[in-house]
Amino acid sequence: MRVLMLSWEYPPKSVGGLAQHVYDLTNALTENGVDVHLITSGGQGTPAFEKVHGVKVHRVEPYQISSPDFVTWVAQFNVALLERAISISSDLGEIHILHAHDWLVAYAARALKHSWKIPLVTTLHATEYGRNNGLHNDTQRHISDIEWWLAYESWRVICCSHYMEGELRHVFQIPQDKIKVIPNGVDHTNFKVRESDARRSDYAAPDERIVFYVGRLVREKGVQVLLDAAPEILAHHPQTKFVIAGKGPFMDSLKRQAMLSGIANRVYFTGYINDTVRNNLYSWADVAVFPSLYEPFGIVALEAMAARTPVVVADSGGLGEIINHGIDGLKTYTGDSHSLAQNILSVLKQPQFGDKLRENAYYRVLNEFNWGKIAWQTASVYREVLEAHQSTAWSAAGRQERIFNRFGRMLTRYS
Repeated sequence: MRVLMLSWEYPPKSVGGLAQHVYDLTNALTENGVDVHLITSGGQGTPAFEKVHGVKVHRVEPYQISSPDFVTWVAQFNVALLERAISISSDLGEIHILHAHDWLVAYAARALKHSWKIPLVTTLHATEYGRNNGLHNDTQRHISDIEWWLAYESWRVICCSHYMEGELRHVFQIPQDKIKVIPNGVDHTNFKVRESDARRSDYAAPDERIVFYVGRLVREKGVQVLLDAAPEILAHHPQTKFVIAGKGPFMDSLKRQAMLSGIANRVYFTGYINDTVRNNLYSWADVAVFPSLYEPFGIVALEAMAARTPVVVADSGGLGEIINHGIDGLKTYTGDSHSLAQNILSVLKQPQFGDKLRENAYYRVLNEFNWGKIAWQTASVYREVLEAHQSTAWSAAGRQERIFNRFGRMLTRYS
């Protein structure tokens, strides 16, 4: 089976969790016998084509002309995706499934679906409605319309949690039998501690316990709730350092909050950190905290579990489906700083309890959230869609058209 996948993110371009998801999924699909071609964004320093663990990666460089806004840039990017797909179509052979990731590739995915007459599968990782707790301006409504359109054009829509399934059905009225829930995964080998120049003393004093957050600094990630909880934690456990790793538009607001709360000397904003430093911080941390207000899945929780760090999360969205409270992590009431403080203190005051949580969590990562299992589930969706598609008149028309086009190219080549 040959699959053409479209994604705007893929390493080294990494804005959120989508890049890592596509990287791990495509690698695992290849190991499961699926021939994967990926068209994604590139740029300076990245090859136009390379094989990554058997995945054929085609990178396009978006047009180097000004864009008045991000939505316009996305439209330009989709034209670049189409140009590459058309230019390599004769070398691809027969494509059986198109797989699109999120609204940023919707235009190209829809155009290729109808021009090549092959079925489209889409993974929606989040919605504009959910990210913003509603739709409040024309840009948000426009993006939401594209998400609905992409879901409508898709034979199947994959999402990462039952929470997300409910959101898709509520926001877009997608029929339940069109949605397939397949969780995200994590490669535990990515979280091994390696030598680096980083030292624990760069982040906390020897007698300080570390409460660690890593992720984008945006409102929906709930770091402000963690800072609200910090004074209560410090009142019961004064020797605590809050290490906040990541960058984003909310950073200045969070720094101002820490200063006004009188805890600035107990909070370290690291900015961007590389994977090696991240893994070291996980190993030094006594607890990893993810107090998201909105989270379709929460892959950061899986990463902390894979790093064997005790996890405290908000019971929001998909995060609540990952953690079994008191068994492999702790869940708090969403947006409730007192609940968050009490659960963090439970781990800080009871190190043996934290050890039990992290060992149970690591076992679950290995057995439930591994990419081999997820790739098998995804390939099963492909097979189900392909089998249904092959019985349609649309499929027969597509086969005849592909034969005609191939024959036409042969005549051109030898005339």
